[in-house]
Amino acid sequence: MRRLYERETRRRTVGLLLLYVGFAALITASACPIARAGVGVVLNESLDTSAQWVTGSGHTSIYFSRICPASPIKLRLCQPGERGSVMSNYINLGESRRFEWNVVPLDVYLYGVRTPQDRPLLGSPQLKSLLEQSYRERVLSKYCYAESCVTSEKAEWKEMVGATMSRSMYVFYVDTSLQQDLRIIAEFNSLPNQNHFDGVTDNCADFVKRILDTYFPHSAHRDVIDDFGMTSPKAIARTFTRYALQHPDLQFCVLHFSQLPGTIKRSTQPHNGTEQLFRSKKLLIPMAIFANHELPFVAAAYFLHGRFSPEGQFEAHPATEKIYLQDHAEALQVSLRPHRAASFLQVPDDAKGRIEIVGTRGEWRQYKKQFNAILKDALRERLIPSRAYVDQFFSQLDHCSSPFVAADGSLWLNVSCDNSTSELGVGANSIFAPASDRRLAFAFLLARVNQVLKSPKHRRETMLEFRQDWARLEYARDRISDARDVASVPSHSLVSTASLDETSARRN
Repeated sequence: MRRLYERETRRRTVGLLLLYVGFAALITASACPIARAGVGVVLNESLDTSAQWVTGSGHTSIYFSRICPASPIKLRLCQPGERGSVMSNYINLGESRRFEWNVVPLDVYLYGVRTPQDRPLLGSPQLKSLLEQSYRERVLSKYCYAESCVTSEKAEWKEMVGATMSRSMYVFYVDTSLQQDLRIIAEFNSLPNQNHFDGVTDNCADFVKRILDTYFPHSAHRDVIDDFGMTSPKAIARTFTRYALQHPDLQFCVLHFSQLPGTIKRSTQPHNGTEQLFRSKKLLIPMAIFANHELPFVAAAYFLHGRFSPEGQFEAHPATEKIYLQDHAEALQVSLRPHRAASFLQVPDDAKGRIEIVGTRGEWRQYKKQFNAILKDALRERLIPSRAYVDQFFSQLDHCSSPFVAADGSLWLNVSCDNSTSELGVGANSIFAPASDRRLAFAFLLARVNQVLKSPKHRRETMLEFRQDWARLEYARDRISDARDVASVPSHSLVSTASLDETSARRN
């Protein structure tokens, strides 16, 4: 009787949380026009690979909400229901011709999928590789067929598929007119798409600057002092932000897309030149030894001129995706409301709306306390073998699973551990599908929430997004709360027995 009462209480709690999230989304969306079309500077965090290991500059590209791909190298106006596109250039896209740029649908760029309902909840090398190959076979095969393009890690078209698996990013967004967008389409469709990439004078930031100047002349600039004559992604974001704030009619706002929880190395905040010298130990220490006379100049340039906080701008001018929750008979599904170009943006017009998106320090702290209580209950009821199980879940899952895309486009893992096999949905629409292992789904969501709560602000998802995670976790817990599901520890103990506590070791 007591267990029945607790289960009913949990269900009511989940229901109230869903109503609250939906009400919060309605409040923040009320300040946004029916449709906002515009352009945005995408500032990607640094991967600390290749030249970025030294520069820490990250990458930048351009987001169009009303322009969509006619092909990877041609533009057109979006049709109803399409969510825009991201255009980017790199040193080497790796395709049959040395194209200057490629353009991909927004959902391919962010999540590697065709519809946001199928977006992954996990970032892993195997899953990202699968999505890259799926996109290449479906869309890019005409331009990418050589062995080097298909398999080489230096083929940078792959950076445009599921980018949130690899790094966090900010989008500094303003409104545009239809005439401005049509001018961009006509210009890029008529010009030869031929690569002239030069890391010093014609890099990704110069490319984005050229597009912004077509929309808004002199709206973005290089920072000669802080970037030593080059153009950095952060300088473009900073100067464009300053221009947008000086023109209130542009309706400036900032979106934040955090790196997906998982096993891919965490990205780091992007830096400009003096900031990298001042903040990076691998450069600051040698400079202090061999160029100590220049160090005061670098510090002064950074503090007086070069500071810019993308996270601070997001907190001051936040926007997020318009989302809602539906409680279906068998599964909780999170999807996006049908919309026209750019209407997925929520832009609050008051402090309360901004807090709904970003969250307060006290709110995040309270969620951490509640999460610890959930972990204790799960341990007591033997739903997980140990606290280490949650910390190591994703890495162990990588070792004994293989991803696949179902016929309907949903994302799954075949999980084979301890001589048993099952399937786990790892997409927004598949995590609670009937074929998805319930216990593994609960452990998966524990690991996801655990990683989000441990992340610093620049890697942490918005509060609205996190409330979705929390609702999923509560729902997953409720699904395995009856007596037949709590009788034993999950059959798939993905952590090796050596790393488990004594109790779970005895069980094995």
